[in-house]
Amino acid sequence: MGDAENFSPQTGPETGDERSLTPWIIGAVIVAALVAVVVLVGHYVSTSAGPAPVNPYVAQLEISGLHMATAENFAGGRVTYIEGRLTNRGDRKVKGARIEVRFKDSLGQVAQKDALPVMVVQPGLPYLDYGSLELAPLSPGQSRDFRLTIEHITAQWDGQMPEARVVSVTTS
Repeated sequence: MGDAENFSPQTGPETGDERSLTPWIIGAVIVAALVAVVVLVGHYVSTSAGPAPVNPYVAQLEISGLHMATAENFAGGRVTYIEGRLTNRGDRKVKGARIEVRFKDSLGQVAQKDALPVMVVQPGLPYLDYGSLELAPLSPGQSRDFRLTIEHITAQWDGQMPEARVVSVTTS
């Protein structure tokens, strides 16, 4: 008669399987709904935001004299510098800029792309030091040597000078 206690005449014998699946089904439905919301919101944000507008003043900055150098850092790793000269051809003072460098592979395709802050030679120091344009803004008509620091370059790089272009600028 011990089995009669677990028997209900309206529903039949109760099994532990029905009760243990219900929370799993509810949990799966909730997770699926959350994933759907994240995907829809992520798609909406990424398509509606679009690319950031480019400041037209970037056309006023001219890069010249590009060359590369390498050095070892304190940890024994290799650091690559891209150095050149930046000229402000416009009528505003430049307080910051980023240069995008594109390293290509042997097929001429982009193997690595980095947008790096421009570090310029700091004037008035008794030694050569590079710092932010914010510390030494570039006045209209002025030129200054700059340096970009790259910690790692992909093994697919073809060894040629990368393309470089100004992609953002802060003026006053």
